[in-house]
Amino acid sequence: MKIGTLKEVDIRDLWKHGQYDFSNWLAEPENIEYLNDILGLTLVDVNQEVYVGSYRCDIVAKDETSETKVIIENQLEQSNHDHLGKIITYASGEV
Repeated sequence: MKIGTLKEVDIRDLWKHGQYDFSNWLAEPENIEYLNDILGLTLVDVNQEVYVGSYRCDIVAKDETSETKVIIENQLEQSNHDHLGKIITYASGEV
C-alpha cells in the first residue's frame, strides 16, 4: 500500500473549464466507478451535454439498480442561483 500526502492546489490548475475539462474527466469510466462507490450508485448509460429544451445538462446517466435518471450539473465555483435553476429545469424536463 502506498501512502501519499495531501496537497492543496488551485482547482483551475487541474480543470481549466468545467464544461469541457471537468465534465470530460468525470465522465471517464474509472471516475464514474469511483463516484458509484462513494454514492452507492450503479451509474450506466453516461451521456454528456444532453439537451433539455435550450439548455445542456453536463452529465445524464441512469442508476442501473433503481432505473432512476441521474443528472450532474458541474460547478467549480461557489453555488449560485443560475446552476440551481438549471438543475430544476433539467429535473422537470425531458432528459
